[in-house]
Amino acid sequence: MNIPSKKECFKLIKKMEMMDHIVDHSIMVSNIAQFICLKLKKYFPHLNTQLVISAALLHDITKTRSFDTKESHSETGGLMLTELGYPEVGDIVRQHVILDSYENDSPVLEQEIVNYSDKRVLHDKVVPLEKRLEYIKLRYGKNKEFKDYIQIMWANTVDLENKIFCRLDISPGQLSECMTQDIKKGDYNGPGEI
Repeated sequence: MNIPSKKECFKLIKKMEMMDHIVDHSIMVSNIAQFICLKLKKYFPHLNTQLVISAALLHDITKTRSFDTKESHSETGGLMLTELGYPEVGDIVRQHVILDSYENDSPVLEQEIVNYSDKRVLHDKVVPLEKRLEYIKLRYGKNKEFKDYIQIMWANTVDLENKIFCRLDISPGQLSECMTQDIKKGDYNGPGEI
């Protein structure tokens, strides 16, 4: 498996001329994803933390240009990373908006962690799932097709949150506070420690 290092991720981010606020968002998504991944590893040792961190850092790699091109940034970001030799990262990036499948009774997977982490970060702040999904509805739910799509995504994301947090000793509402405490204690090194 070929996974870009943190340095390689930031080279790609710079090359793609990502807007600063999108970079800040991606860093926070990566922080949350790493935190969740590390907490879940005792239940799901198969989880690849480096894969989660890199995919989270790169999940919006084509978003800046998508404002002009109107492309699906999840699709084109996934394709770009696959073509660069990172097919596993590309597959996760492709699924960061909506997962290929939602299965409540299967082990938690890397793409689920990145997808969920993205849904918990509004701009560069960790927010409750409801607040982020309300923002998505207001920003993208302009026609009936998108409103229906968002409703399905919302229900699936609530199920995904339950799937992730039923294993953890914290609630979804404690995520931001717990992550901050771990950083202060030195138990968490952020995405720079790949």
